[in-house]
Amino acid sequence: MKLFIRLISATLIGIVLSSGMLANAAETSIRSIRGFLPDLSFTLSSAGNQTFTEKNLRGKLAIVFFGYASCPDICPTTMAHLAQVMENLGDKSDKARIVFISVDPHRDTPDVLQEYVNLFNDKAIGLTGSEKQIQDIARRYRVAYQIEKPKDSNDKSYEVAHSRGIYIFDSEGKARLLASDGESIEGLTKAIKDLLQAS
Repeated sequence: MKLFIRLISATLIGIVLSSGMLANAAETSIRSIRGFLPDLSFTLSSAGNQTFTEKNLRGKLAIVFFGYASCPDICPTTMAHLAQVMENLGDKSDKARIVFISVDPHRDTPDVLQEYVNLFNDKAIGLTGSEKQIQDIARRYRVAYQIEKPKDSNDKSYEVAHSRGIYIFDSEGKARLLASDGESIEGLTKAIKDLLQAS
């Protein structure tokens, strides 16, 4: 399972490296993906089981992370970092949104997911959908994930492996940056401020 995730992640990084549009990897783990990934496009469900699409985010910079609410380490750490980035943006935070997309549609209902993201930032948006909807958006942005097969239909303790990139789309829904989940809060804040200033 971990090898599968590494292979998909390596493929995405390889595409980015071939672009020749990167900042120095020794200085940052934030990569330009402009022109190498498609515009933001999806149909998912938000709190109250409302249909939510990329059109709901028009005019806002979208900071997109794929994970799941039961994640024991990576997701809460990354969400806490993104919440701090939003705080660092100050008044500019109204022009950005954290978008947390679940890769565990069996356990993450829209309302459960929104309660989860609200723990970190009250402007964050939690989205989920059917298996096919999640597969479609994951494939679109080359997000790798794999759900451990439950022991039985009532087993809710299974694990989910998933890639860890933070995708940043500008206010027009164009893919702009891919950041490692290990990128510093300061680095992410600067990159997002620069994008907001340029838009």
